[in-house]
Amino acid sequence: MDLIPSFSVDHTKIVPGIFTSRVDILGDQKVTTYDVRVTRPNVEPAVDVMAMHSLEHIVATYLRNDPDWKDQVIYWGPMGCLTGFYLILKGNREPREIHDLLLRAFRSVEDAEEVPGTSPENCGNYLLHNLGMAKWYARRFADYLAENADNDRIFEYPRSERFVTDDGRQFFDS
Repeated sequence: MDLIPSFSVDHTKIVPGIFTSRVDILGDQKVTTYDVRVTRPNVEPAVDVMAMHSLEHIVATYLRNDPDWKDQVIYWGPMGCLTGFYLILKGNREPREIHDLLLRAFRSVEDAEEVPGTSPENCGNYLLHNLGMAKWYARRFADYLAENADNDRIFEYPRSERFVTDDGRQFFDS
């Protein structure tokens, strides 16, 4: 079975940042999935699940209301490992080109007075939210993005190649 691209990233070397995870062609349209990594995998604790859920709601609402980007947004949602989010946009931009958008989106969390879409009718787990913790994570990540805007490391995936033996066993190069 083929290893999916997101598992070919060396998670022992990745830092918080914005990375191109994959580019797909759907019909005549390019669609890009970005890995928006908020914490360092396997080094820092995962994002608190309630905060992650709140960040999902607030940032998704921001992205889908931004006048310059709302028509480009296909999806915003959390990674299963709770270290970041996936953002899927129409087109194919370099991660640096969406830095400002994500910086503004995470900064907007600080101004949120409530988490949008948290009624039982709007959310499948409407009690699983923590706005205060979401603000803490958002501030931390936004400050990090601002401080590292010129750091190539937050935009380039550390990839790992796998050596495959004649009998099919796979090994990391790291």
